[in-house]
Amino acid sequence: MCHTPKSALFLDRDGVINQRIVGGYVKNINEFILLPHVAEVLAKLKPLFARIIVVTNQQGVGKGLMTEADLAIIHTEMLKKLPMIDRVYHCSALATQHHPDRKPAIGMALRAAADFPEISLADSLMIGDTESDILFGKRAGMRTILFGNETITSEIKPDFFAENWQQIAELFANIMEK
Repeated sequence: MCHTPKSALFLDRDGVINQRIVGGYVKNINEFILLPHVAEVLAKLKPLFARIIVVTNQQGVGKGLMTEADLAIIHTEMLKKLPMIDRVYHCSALATQHHPDRKPAIGMALRAAADFPEISLADSLMIGDTESDILFGKRAGMRTILFGNETITSEIKPDFFAENWQQIAELFANIMEK
């Protein structure tokens, strides 16, 4: 597992930080439910990374199912619960729009690297629960962890697998003990 003072931990949101609504969207704070152990593990990981960044596609906004203001409320509350997160980047464009910020395109990673010059994408790590997240991480030059029990059908494979936050902690256990 790589980590340097220049590395960042990039996280997808739905399905990694909070429960994913299958076939739907987290549209308000009442639907935003943190996954078990996310806060405690992120707190332990914080010293290992220059920055912790959330990168999330949120096409529910683009579909008109929620507003940018609704999304901002969710992210404000998430940051209160997870103060170790340095920044949240989102793309509300529809998948059909092929926006440069929409994962698997790497626009959000490039924005984070521009906003935080101390970040080296090549030294960073992406944790995501979908093929799109893994492609995003690989295209940005990062190592990747596939979170949950999703399977990848493309030729792009994650570097590591973790079904839950306890397994993430186990992946980093040797580093955290030093």
